[in-house]
This record gives sequence, C-alpha cells and structure tokens, in this order.
Amino acid sequence: MSQVELITARLRLRPWRVSDRAPFAALNADPRVSEFLPTPLDSKASDAFVDRIERHWREHGFGLFAVELLEAPRFLGYVGLVVPPFEARFTPCVEIGWRLAPSHWGLGLATEGARAVVHHAFAAVGLPELLSWTVPENARSRRIMEKLRMTHDPADDFDHPSLPPGHRLSRHVLYRAGPAPINKVKRW
Repeated sequence: MSQVELITARLRLRPWRVSDRAPFAALNADPRVSEFLPTPLDSKASDAFVDRIERHWREHGFGLFAVELLEAPRFLGYVGLVVPPFEARFTPCVEIGWRLAPSHWGLGLATEGARAVVHHAFAAVGLPELLSWTVPENARSRRIMEKLRMTHDPADDFDHPSLPPGHRLSRHVLYRAGPAPINKVKRW
C-alpha cells in the first residue's frame, strides 16, 4: 500500500492503520453519518470497507486517506479518491469523497483535506478530471464541492445504479472539476 501522506495546516492525510478500524466502525454506525447513505454499516461491513480501501490503494496507487488532526492525532474519518465500482454514463472516472466524524463537522476540515487531495490528484497523480456526487438534500457535501470550485450541470444528475429504482436516495447530483480552476487555489 502507498505510503503517501499529505499535510495541511491542521490535518495529516495518511495511510490506514489497524487502530483506525474501531473508530471507523463507530463513525459508520452513526445515524448522522449515514443520513444520506443507504444504511449504517456494522463493524463487519465497516472492516470490509477498509479492506476495499487498502486494495484500491494497491491496485490504483491512490485512494481514500485516513485523516487526523496534527495537534491531537486521532482518527477522524477519510478524504480521498476512489474509482467507483459501478457503471454509469460518466464512468470510468475518479470520485473525490469524504466522511468525517460529526464532532468535526462545520470546522472546514473536510474542505481543507479535500483541497489537498484535489491538488494531489491533478499535480501528482495526473488525473484529468474529478467527479463527486451526493443526493440533492446533502447540503453539507454540496457546499464542500462548491468550495472546491466544482461545477454542477443538472443535465449530469443521475439515478445511482447501485440503488433500486424509486429508492429515497437514488437521485444524485454530480459535480465536476478539472485541473485549471482548482490550481488557482493558492493554499489549502
């Protein structure tokens, strides 16, 4: 697995550790975190998610970073890149995503970490584009996408192929970013 680490003013984005699994399982079981996800994850499903994250790093050389505060190192969640496992009209692609513990929401940490990942995606990985998506009601994530200068075209919105037709979370808004507008951000 890659040993890439990204450092921001307040965060360390680092490889996953065995000790991250228990706090990640607690985060994934929190109903506030799973509000816009199909279901909360139990510890077995959460561990399987970490296994997929580690496999993704080995296969692609990039992935979801574990996130911790520099001043008080403890696991907060993840920010990073993933190749989605489903087919849609916009795949293949790379998605940028984040999931932090609710105790750290509203502090700009997800945006800070995502800006570092965006810079890494374009400058180091060499990706031509990043996508991100969520349900229309997820104002917190949409605000992060907008702070990243990602653009939304309603013509790109889609029904998520991993959810059954008519599911309450099936409709998704899609945001896009290319390297030019993001590189104007001087500091993350």
